[in-house]
Amino acid sequence: MRAAERLRRTWQVLMDGSPPEPPEEEPSEIVDPRAVDLVLRVGELLLASGETTERVNEAMLSLAVAYELPRCEVQVTLTSLLVSAHPGKGAPPMTGTRAIRRRTPAYWRLTALHQLVQDASIGMLELDEAHKRLRDIKTGRAPYPAWLLAVSLGLIAASGSVLSGGGPLVATTAFIATLLGDRTAAALARRGIAEFFQLTVAAAIGAGAAALVVAIGDPGHASTIVTGAILALLPGRPLVASIQDGITGDLVSAGARVLEVFFMIAAIVAGLGAVVYFAVSMGVPIDVKHLPTPAAELRPVAVIAAAAISVTFAVSLAAPKDVLVAAALGGALIWVLYVLVRGWNVPPVLAAAVAATIVGTAANWLARRHQQPVMPYVVPAIGPLLPGTALYRGMVELNTGSPNTGVLSLIGAVSVALALGAGVNLGGELVRAFQRVGLGASGRWARPAARRTRGF
Repeated sequence: MRAAERLRRTWQVLMDGSPPEPPEEEPSEIVDPRAVDLVLRVGELLLASGETTERVNEAMLSLAVAYELPRCEVQVTLTSLLVSAHPGKGAPPMTGTRAIRRRTPAYWRLTALHQLVQDASIGMLELDEAHKRLRDIKTGRAPYPAWLLAVSLGLIAASGSVLSGGGPLVATTAFIATLLGDRTAAALARRGIAEFFQLTVAAAIGAGAAALVVAIGDPGHASTIVTGAILALLPGRPLVASIQDGITGDLVSAGARVLEVFFMIAAIVAGLGAVVYFAVSMGVPIDVKHLPTPAAELRPVAVIAAAAISVTFAVSLAAPKDVLVAAALGGALIWVLYVLVRGWNVPPVLAAAVAATIVGTAANWLARRHQQPVMPYVVPAIGPLLPGTALYRGMVELNTGSPNTGVLSLIGAVSVALALGAGVNLGGELVRAFQRVGLGASGRWARPAARRTRGF
């Protein structure tokens, strides 16, 4: 009977977004600490695995309703979680908090955790069973071996260099340079070196391989090598999450994520700039005219390379295996759309935004159809359009006597990245506008980001 009542109250929240009806009597003074612990641990693992703040908040509130935490309040930021339950009758509230000290993308965990939350929300999971399943998820293994997760970054670089016009030899060089940079960064991490300098060194190694190619007399292929190497390092995941948090009103987390993206890009630019400056000072003939230009027509090789970028991005993020086909289709589609829109003389920023919006709409619809989180679908899909070439172009221009043009190229690169993040999130808003309920406990009418404030 208790499970049926809980199911009825949860269904009311899901359908119309209204708060659950209060029980006929005052809530008990006893708050089950295991329920508070479960809410905190699920939120912690979701946030650490790469989920956005709004989704984490929805999942935690869903569990609070499912396990009858009275008058529960949840606060989620990028680095900490807080849950407080107020039992009433003058009893003191029970409050718990957890700090997020390590964030490692593991999209397979997001899918498993969302399934746990959904099962609990409809009364199919008792508290003890939920704790057991959470332990299994936390100690579980990624769907890919560790060596493949490491190699996937090199495969991203190889695919990116092919997309930029390189051949097998260029792809192999980009693969080796990126893998060497990643392993060097991992060695620095084991010695306690900050991630900023890990990224700087990884980007410098990729740019160093390009400078070496220029030095031995093949400048036309240098830029394709460094484009692929940079592509593997660009922060597509935190970029999408930062814009999502800003749109949904989680401004503290959004600001923190934007700073995270800024420092990651700054680290990449620093590594590129140092190598390009040193190479130019040593007389290496690095020139802007050798940089590749965006494809003006659709080529089968380019479409396949774009699909490969998205698949390898999905693998590097430990996405579930059943997402890989959707990732490949998303990568190919976003590249085709981008080239078609550019063919109408549309600026790169607007073309990227249009392509990302269409792909974001399709990815959000597909994720909701399968009742899965959307991040494993949208983040790999934007991989082919991440602006690796523009970043390299900007650094070459800055170090070859065109500082004003270089700054504009860097601004253009950041603008394209922001357009991609905004586009995929706009696609999610379009899907939400035409569907009744979300994946979490809040209906569309109860969504905080949808409340009118008229800018105040």
